[in-house]
Amino acid sequence: MSTSAPPTWPHCAHGADPAANPVGCRGIHVPGHTACLAHLADADRDAYLAGLTPGASIDHRGTTFTDSLLIALLNALRDPATGNARLGTGVFGAATFEGDAVFELAIFEGEAGFKSATFKGDAVFDSATFKNHAEFESATFKNHAVFRSATFERRAWFWSATFERRAEFESATFEDDAWFRSATFKGHAVFRSATFKGYAVFESATFEGDAWFRSATFERRAEFESAIFEGRAEFELAIFEGDAWFESATFVEADQFGPLVCAEQIVLSGAKFGGPVTLSFAARRLECRRARWSSTAEIRLRYATVDFAHAVFEYPLTIAAEPDPFVLTDGRQLAEDPFPSAPDPRVRVASLRGVDAAHLVLADLDLSGCLFAGTVHLDQLRLEGACTFDTAPPAAHWRRWPPVRFTERRVLAEEHHWRASQPGAVRGWNVAVLGAGRAGPLQLAPVYRALRKAFEDGKHEPGAADFYYGEMEMRRHADDIPRSERGLLTAYWSLSGYGLRASRALAWLGAAMLLTIVLLMAFGLAQDTPKQTATGTVPVGGGKVTFEIDKDDPQNPTGNRFTGKRFEKALSVTLNSVVFRSSGQDLTTTGTYIEMTSRLTEPVLLGLAVLAVRNRVKR
Repeated sequence: MSTSAPPTWPHCAHGADPAANPVGCRGIHVPGHTACLAHLADADRDAYLAGLTPGASIDHRGTTFTDSLLIALLNALRDPATGNARLGTGVFGAATFEGDAVFELAIFEGEAGFKSATFKGDAVFDSATFKNHAEFESATFKNHAVFRSATFERRAWFWSATFERRAEFESATFEDDAWFRSATFKGHAVFRSATFKGYAVFESATFEGDAWFRSATFERRAEFESAIFEGRAEFELAIFEGDAWFESATFVEADQFGPLVCAEQIVLSGAKFGGPVTLSFAARRLECRRARWSSTAEIRLRYATVDFAHAVFEYPLTIAAEPDPFVLTDGRQLAEDPFPSAPDPRVRVASLRGVDAAHLVLADLDLSGCLFAGTVHLDQLRLEGACTFDTAPPAAHWRRWPPVRFTERRVLAEEHHWRASQPGAVRGWNVAVLGAGRAGPLQLAPVYRALRKAFEDGKHEPGAADFYYGEMEMRRHADDIPRSERGLLTAYWSLSGYGLRASRALAWLGAAMLLTIVLLMAFGLAQDTPKQTATGTVPVGGGKVTFEIDKDDPQNPTGNRFTGKRFEKALSVTLNSVVFRSSGQDLTTTGTYIEMTSRLTEPVLLGLAVLAVRNRVKR
C-alpha cells in the first residue's frame, strides 16, 4: 500500500497535514467513534476495552500500538479460566507495534490478519494457537520473531514477509499449508522439529543467515524452488514424506545437506552449490538435471534412483551408495521409517547424458538402467567398488532356425532399447522407457569404446573385455561400414566372439580338426607306404658302383579307408598341423592340400582361443 494513498477503510487521520502528511493516522475507526484505538479519548478507550469479552472479534487495521496499549487490549480479551488471551477474528493489517508484541499462548479462534503489519520490537507468539487462517503476508519483523510451539490449524500465510532478525518456529505445527513464498530471513531461520502437515512452500525465499530445519517433518510436498541459502542449510534428521523440491535453489556456503529421509523424490534440478558440500539422502529418487557444483562435492545415497542428466561440475564429484544407515554427528543411526520394507538400499543411476565425466567418480552403483549416450569424456570416468551393469538375455531363444543365443556380458541400457525395437527381437531385451530417446549402433559404439578405456585405465582388463565386445557388436550392426568390413567382423564374431569367447574358438578348432581327420582318411593318406627302389650298374672290370634310389608316388586309397591305423596317421597329421609342424606322413596330392589348409586355419583358431583366455584373466 502506498504511504501517500489513503487506506481503503475509514481511518483516523489524526495528525494529518495537507502539505506534509495528507493522510495522517491510518488506524481504523473504533466502532461508534471517529478515531482509532491509539487516538481515542481515554474514557472512550476504557469503555471500549471494558466492553470486550474473551473470544470477541476485533479490527484494528493501521493502528499504532505501544506496549501498554497492546497489553490493555489483550488483558480485555483474557480468558479468566486459562489466563490466556482469546480472540475471535483479530485483524491487525498494516498495524505498527512500536514495542514488543507479546501474543504468547494467545488463541485466535477466527482469522488472524497481520498483513503488512510492522513489528518494531520482538514479536512473540510462543505456543499461540491459530484456529483459522493466519495471515502475515508482507509483514515486517524488525526484531526477533518467535513462534515456538505455535499451532496453525488452518493455512499460514507469510508470503513476502521480512524477518530482519532471528525467526524462530521451533516445534511449531502447521496442520494446513504453510506459505513462506518470497519471504526474506535476514537472520537465522529456525524451524527445528517443526511439523508441516500440509504443503510447505518456501519458493523464492531468501535465507541470509543459517536455515535450521533439523528434525523437521514434512508430511506433504515441500517446495524450496529458487530459494537462496546464503548460510548453512541444516536439514539433518529431516523427514520428507512427500516430494522435496529444491529446483533452481542456490546454496552459497552450505557444506552439509542432510542426512535426511525422503519417501518420494528430491528435486535439485537447476540448483547451484557454491562451496564444497556433502549431500546425504535416503530417498526413492534424486533428480539433479542441470544442477551445478562450483567446488568439490560428495553425494552419498541410499535407495535412490538418480537422474544426473546435463549436470555441471567443475571439480571432482563423487556419487556413492551407502551400504548402512547414515551415522549422525552424535553417533546414532538415521532412522529410515519411510522405508520399512525396502529390500535393499541399492542406488541406481538413470541418466548421465550431457555430463562431462572427467571429474566424476561412481562408487557401488547400479548402472543397469543408466543412459550414457551423449556423456562427454566418458573414457575418464572412474568406477569404484561394485558398479553393476545390465546383462544380455540368458539361454537360447527359438525366434527362428537357427536358434539365437546371447553369451553373458555387460550390456548398456541403450543397447537393450535398440535391440528390443528391432523386428523379430527376442524376449529379454528391455524396452525403452518414455523419454529415454533413441540411440543406435552408430551412437553406441563410441560409448562402449570410452567405457572400455575407462576400465582399462582402472586396471580392470577383464571388465573392459565386455565393453570391447559391445563396441565390436555395434560396429558390426552400424549402417555406415562397408560390406567387406561387415563381413570381416561377422567372421571374427562367429569364429571367436571377437577374440573373447574361447569356447567358440575351441569348438571351431575341434570341428576343423575332425573335418581334417575325415578328409585325410578319405582322400589324403596313401593306400600303402610307397616303396623305395635302388638301381645301380657294376662297371666292367670292377670299380665303384653308383645306385639311384627312387620312390613310388603315393597311391590314392581304395577299399576300406576308415580303419584304426589310418585314423592314427590322420590324427598325427592333424595335431602337427595345429602347432604348425609337418607330420612327415606320405600323403596324396589331395592330402597335401588338405594338410596345407589345416596348417593355415587350425593354428589361427588355436591362437584365437588362447587370446580369448588371455583377455579374460589378464590384469
